[in-house]
Amino acid sequence: MWIRLRDSSSTYKRMPSREYANPLDIEENSALLQNSMDQETSSPSWKLSVPHVLVATLVAFLFGYHMGVVNEPLESISTDLGFSGNTLAEGLVVSTCLAGAFVGSLLSGWIADGVGRRKAFQLCALPMIIGASISAMTNNLEGMLLGRFLVGTGLGVGPPVTSLYVTEISPAFVRGTYGSFIQIATCLGLIGALFIGMPVKNTAGWWRVCFWVSAIPAAILALAMVFCAESPHWLYKRGRIAEAEAEFEKLLGGSHVKSAMAELSKSDRGEETDSMKFSELLYGRHFRVVFIGSTLFALQQLSGINAVFYFSSTVFRSAGVSSNLANIFVGIANLLGSIIALILMDKLGRKVLLMWSFSGMALSMALQVTAAGLSGSGSGVLYLSVGGMLLFVLTFAVGAGPVPGLLLPEILPSRIRAKAMAFCMSVHWVFNFCVGLLFLPLLEHLGRRLLYSIFGTFCLLAVVFVKRNVMETKGKTLQEIEIALLPQD
Repeated sequence: MWIRLRDSSSTYKRMPSREYANPLDIEENSALLQNSMDQETSSPSWKLSVPHVLVATLVAFLFGYHMGVVNEPLESISTDLGFSGNTLAEGLVVSTCLAGAFVGSLLSGWIADGVGRRKAFQLCALPMIIGASISAMTNNLEGMLLGRFLVGTGLGVGPPVTSLYVTEISPAFVRGTYGSFIQIATCLGLIGALFIGMPVKNTAGWWRVCFWVSAIPAAILALAMVFCAESPHWLYKRGRIAEAEAEFEKLLGGSHVKSAMAELSKSDRGEETDSMKFSELLYGRHFRVVFIGSTLFALQQLSGINAVFYFSSTVFRSAGVSSNLANIFVGIANLLGSIIALILMDKLGRKVLLMWSFSGMALSMALQVTAAGLSGSGSGVLYLSVGGMLLFVLTFAVGAGPVPGLLLPEILPSRIRAKAMAFCMSVHWVFNFCVGLLFLPLLEHLGRRLLYSIFGTFCLLAVVFVKRNVMETKGKTLQEIEIALLPQD
């Protein structure tokens, strides 16, 4: 009777759905439709991508560990290797690692684009294993310097690749949270170096154990990367579309592959990244984002964070607190700030955290300047000094520490992302080295009050710079950010 419903010549009236349709069928069809829509609009599960991110953050752990590994053992190292009392040699043991990091950071972009993110991780682990082994076995200053330089090259390659990788494999809604993992891993590395180094004054040759221990996470990184996903962005740019889809399925789940590939196609057009000239980073349409990234890293270092870390033991000793306990307090403040950043990064956003962070650091420097200007050494002065220092470390870890390394891969266009990140990180290492080299001479000639005033001024300049130049990237896909910063011609 109702077979001819679709025939326009039929004299029969159409089925009135409200009267004749089965209500159970309507509910079932609605549920199926809703499930289909939910799969398209819901966020992918973070549980799929987090193991890959955790493996990548081993680089940050190693970064923190090697930055702190010689602090406590340096006296024992200099005695055992025969350069005790030679301040130049002791300075070289510390700074040679920074020199190696500068070289490694310059090469990191070409390595990451040339062999892929996973192999870049394995290549950065190799010199860290070899360098740590040489440092642990050496019997002279030259061997120590060679080992520290090799470790530095690995540390130079690793952090830019980590920032790239974490940014490229993370779902947009947790990308900031994952970026905060890097800062937390760095803090844990610093704290780990502190605890491993504690027996060094009472146990002969313990400093060698400190270096051997660092080879373990480096080896785990190299092996675990075999099982991690490659960056789909890198695969897509190489024209390996099927592999990019397979990696997205590992990271996001099958229902999100199509939409992720569609997003990727908006900005990534498979350009040949190797054809990019270095000069493109310094002028033209890419100059703005490279300038923002380089300036953020420069201001991060000019804020005086490394000087504060260096001087913390002296300030705490004047308050009657041992250097070990001082390092623990600073480590706790650093870790607490990193956890706050982890919680707030995807809620408040990168720009807000940066502005509040640099503002808090400026306030902390004001407390230090006030303490330096007060006469006497009463408890009030000590509370201002110690409180200002811990507040500085805490507020640094909330924004100025983790955000630049996360923000740069977000705002850098896909075509230049790896190489521009390498350039910006090399700026970081140059300013890191200069501040470390000049801090003590400047402190001697200018005094704490004026020097900390300069650091505070740079923090305030950073607030103004961020307000005027940094865009918010919270919750946006990398393609949306790229299109917003660089409108397609």
